[in-house]
Amino acid sequence: MTTPVRPHRNFYGRFKGKSLKASQKTYLAEDLADLSPGAVGWDENPNRNPLDLKALFGGRDVWLEIGFGGGEHLVHQAATNPDVGIIGAEPYINGVAMLLGKIRRAGADNLSVYPGDARDLMDVLPPTSVARAFLLYPDPWPKKRHHRRRFVTQEHLRPLAGILKPGAILRVATDIPDYVRQALEEVPKAGFEWLATRPCDWRDPWEDWLSTRYEQKALREGRVPHYLTFRRQG
Repeated sequence: MTTPVRPHRNFYGRFKGKSLKASQKTYLAEDLADLSPGAVGWDENPNRNPLDLKALFGGRDVWLEIGFGGGEHLVHQAATNPDVGIIGAEPYINGVAMLLGKIRRAGADNLSVYPGDARDLMDVLPPTSVARAFLLYPDPWPKKRHHRRRFVTQEHLRPLAGILKPGAILRVATDIPDYVRQALEEVPKAGFEWLATRPCDWRDPWEDWLSTRYEQKALREGRVPHYLTFRRQG
């Protein structure tokens, strides 16, 4: 039998920024391995065995944050919902290091950190296993020729729909009007229902929302956040 090969995927973001602080290097060296979900990496999981979420979180509902930035929202949700297991995927190692420091300070024990592309993580998450997903201030790729790189394309949304339970919630936050347009066009095509019935449903943040540093920058620069809530049909 031929061993499955990791599919080639172009990655257009950043893996690393400015030099890490000594404390951040310590977090990566001491904490990341214990917090990373087992059997996710393709090198360690060449047969693409599904991730054992029961072993990881003890049977709790599982949530997923795609691109957690500095991790403030991820830690907030973990602390607020101790009965839920949350996986955060982020390829930007500086953001991963920032998150690990926040986890140490918060003492949250229901988090798992995948330091890589969420598309690779979705390859090994079991079908219909995730109860909620967050896509918060994703890279806007503002140039029209780059819109295909956005997460809200069928290439990304259909695998996401496959790992979400029927009735699962997908939250999308963005300050880019054209990203809102594309999300409202593409997300329903992947099997989701937009739950808004009145303007406040996309103008007002969710009740359990924690404003991120990306959102604060958008507000300072005069951009208006939008909060889109979708439900996985099934």
